[in-house]
Amino acid sequence: MSSTLLSLGHGYSAQALARRLNGDWRIIGTTRSPAKLAGLEAMGAEPLLFPSADIANAIGEATHILVSVGPDADGDPVLRAYRDAIFARANDLEWVAYLSTTGVYGDHNGAWIDEDTALTPGTQRGIWRKGAEAAWAGIPDLPLHIFRLAGIYGPGRGPFSKVRKGTARRIIKPGQVFSRIHVDDIAQALAASIEQPNPGRAYNLCDDEPAPPEDVIAYAAELLGKPVPPAVPFDAADMSPMARSFYAESKRVMNQRIKSELGVQLRYPDYRSGLTALLAEAE
Repeated sequence: MSSTLLSLGHGYSAQALARRLNGDWRIIGTTRSPAKLAGLEAMGAEPLLFPSADIANAIGEATHILVSVGPDADGDPVLRAYRDAIFARANDLEWVAYLSTTGVYGDHNGAWIDEDTALTPGTQRGIWRKGAEAAWAGIPDLPLHIFRLAGIYGPGRGPFSKVRKGTARRIIKPGQVFSRIHVDDIAQALAASIEQPNPGRAYNLCDDEPAPPEDVIAYAAELLGKPVPPAVPFDAADMSPMARSFYAESKRVMNQRIKSELGVQLRYPDYRSGLTALLAEAE
């Protein structure tokens, strides 16, 4: 019997998982934008507008649910709209995944953290994510898996465009490091979890090498044969409030659990291998 994945918020990471699943899967994908419905259908998903009555029916038909919809000040939008439908299916679903963020851990001044580290978010978005994780975890009998994603990159999402345009900058904040993850490695980790579910478990999705953001920009420039973009001190940088907020937290995120429990072998264990592959694929 074929399986049905209901992808709530069928965006970048969810689409990567859908491409990885074999043809026996039925994929139902939601979007908030009517303009994106045709595009989802072209990718092989049955498109649904979020929110709509059809989604409650899809929850009733799903064997697996992937939640990529972000929370807001009022909590989790999916649970606001479809809590009763999800409660009613909790015992019947085989796998539910909530895509969260490593921002729930807060700032650790560059220290290493893992899934057992206390959740002490310092940003508004991190606080909302912590609340959403708790709300999903509070549904009895739901086979929930939480995935905390580091900074996502992949095809169409990398530093090359800005480097080529000459608009890239190396923002320097001493001691600042970020963890990141290639979208294909997100997809393989989710697929591995589907194959061996462990409800109640949380997993960090990141590569092996947290790094200063200026190093990533410099390496992208080297790959392109372009001059290394200028260094700009963080305090003097002209940045949006959201961009600046990312620099409010620094931590090195461990990923051992996806390796030991899910058997994941990262295709791109560091930004150098990931960026090199992206450039090769684009040419």
